[in-house]
Amino acid sequence: MGTVRVGVAASDPDGIMAFPVETVDRLGESAARVAAIAAERDAIEIYVGLPRHLSGSEGISAADARAFASLIAERVDIPVRLVDERLSTTSASRSMREAGRNSKSQRSTIDQAAAVVILDTVLDAARRGNLGTVATTVAREENHD
Repeated sequence: MGTVRVGVAASDPDGIMAFPVETVDRLGESAARVAAIAAERDAIEIYVGLPRHLSGSEGISAADARAFASLIAERVDIPVRLVDERLSTTSASRSMREAGRNSKSQRSTIDQAAAVVILDTVLDAARRGNLGTVATTVAREENHD
C-alpha cells in the first residue's frame, strides 16, 4: 500500500483470479473511494497490503496502512483485512519488466499490479484453507457517541 497512491484489484465472483481495477490517489478521500469501489463491485471483503520489512517488523508505512485500513473499515459493512505485502511491488515490477514494459510505463500501473499480486496471494491461501496465516481482520472502532 503506497503513501502517494494505492492500487485496487478485484477477483471474479468465484475467487479464481485477480485483475486490476483502478489506482486511487492517496490525497483526499482515498478511503471513501476504496469503499465506493467495493460497494460498486458488491465486494464481500477488502484486503489492504501491510508493508512489513523483510525481517517481518513493522515501520511507519505499516502504521499508515493500518490507519488506512481502519478508515476503510469505518465506511463499509464487510470485513477489512490486512495482508503481508512484502515483495508484492518487487514481484509486480519483475513481471511487468518480463512482459516488456519499461519502468517509465510501469508507473501508472505498478500499484494495480501489486494489488493483483496481493489479492492472488489471498485467493491462493483461501483455496488452500490457510487464509488466516496471511490475513488479519481489522477491528472496527465502536462509536461511543
